[in-house]
Amino acid sequence: MPKAANKLSHYDAAGKARMVDVGNKKLTRRTATASAFVELSAAVLAALPSNPKGDPLEVARIAGIQGAKRTSELIPMCHPLALSHVDVRAEIAKGGVSISATASTTGPTGVEMEALTAAGIAALTVYDMTKALDKGIVIRDLRLESKSGGKSGDYKRKRS
Repeated sequence: MPKAANKLSHYDAAGKARMVDVGNKKLTRRTATASAFVELSAAVLAALPSNPKGDPLEVARIAGIQGAKRTSELIPMCHPLALSHVDVRAEIAKGGVSISATASTTGPTGVEMEALTAAGIAALTVYDMTKALDKGIVIRDLRLESKSGGKSGDYKRKRS
């Protein structure tokens, strides 16, 4: 078993993947925000308002919310969480679409994966809604921006 695996809670003593038991953890308010960027050409950006499939940004927003709610079905060791709120924003930015997703709960484990899944699914949806115009679309910078609550405390990404 690699040394790093000794410090990861998703491994048992024999090095096998496991779901962490959070049954005895204190319920606390937890929030996480993640982001992603969908790089689009100027032509695709100009065509967004006339997309025959509908408004890609609105469809991406709804898809991101759905994705957050289904995270435990997609990521094997994630716990199903009762999310109290999910907010996804998809906005036109220089060179593409900027996505931000925030998930919240009061529970025994964090919502980082739900926020990351929401941002990732929203980005994939923008791709799906615009791929007919350009196959060279790039999804990049899927990352956790911040989290609060829980034993590990708060985290905020430093701006580079």
